[in-house]
Amino acid sequence: MKTSRIAALASSLLIGAALTLIGAGAAQADSSAAAVDYVALGDSYSSGVGAGGYDGSSGSCKRTPRAYPALWASANSPSSFAFTACSGARTTDVTANQLGPLSGATDLVSITVGGNDAGFADVMTTCVLQSEAKCIARINQAKNYVDTTLPGRLDTVYSAIRGKAPSARVVVLGYPRFYKLGGSCVVGLTENERRAINGAADHLNAATAKRAADHGFTFGDVVPTFTGHEICSGSAWLHSVNWLNIGESYHPTANGQSGGYLPVLRSAA
Repeated sequence: MKTSRIAALASSLLIGAALTLIGAGAAQADSSAAAVDYVALGDSYSSGVGAGGYDGSSGSCKRTPRAYPALWASANSPSSFAFTACSGARTTDVTANQLGPLSGATDLVSITVGGNDAGFADVMTTCVLQSEAKCIARINQAKNYVDTTLPGRLDTVYSAIRGKAPSARVVVLGYPRFYKLGGSCVVGLTENERRAINGAADHLNAATAKRAADHGFTFGDVVPTFTGHEICSGSAWLHSVNWLNIGESYHPTANGQSGGYLPVLRSAA
């Protein structure tokens, strides 16, 4: 009987110790999750142009709480969140104006950049307003820039990020394909133009992914999450030409931010 009581007491002590360790581990995990210092850099795809609800204090940068960085921060409650992404930003704008919050304490960085360097807005303007031949020629010009000049510009901004935040996990997110080929659109661009624009997005993503990998960064491909939600899909998460607010054209809607970009950051972060 005495032996049985001793065994029961020992068992109770072991269980209590185990529960204490489990509780401590869970508390430590919660503390670790909350202790993330997060900085969101980049262009209009990161600031949230197209999603609406812009923060007036962000001015022409058009940052919004509907953008994927703000959505991630809202869901994960990091210990600090700096949102410096800005509409129209090129790689040189990121290095000149957005890296201030980075430090040795930064744990997570996200960024979309490169589309403006490659002339994204001019490509789409050319394709919408001019002939198919001029559209294709402008796309090929942009692809040549991606091959010859953009890699060096990405190297510069990625090196600057790593220099200021040596311990951070850096997630470089790409761009979606704009069009569902053979989709529901009956007017607008030709199918050849839509195919060429999609191909240019793939070309830009491939170049960006390679530079990201060479710097030890994670590339987040958003093409899969946007598949089925392109323009001409009937359930688009991207604006087509928006004549009332031309700056939102060819940018993700609020659904594109929450359903297209946020899951990719969530899985990569």
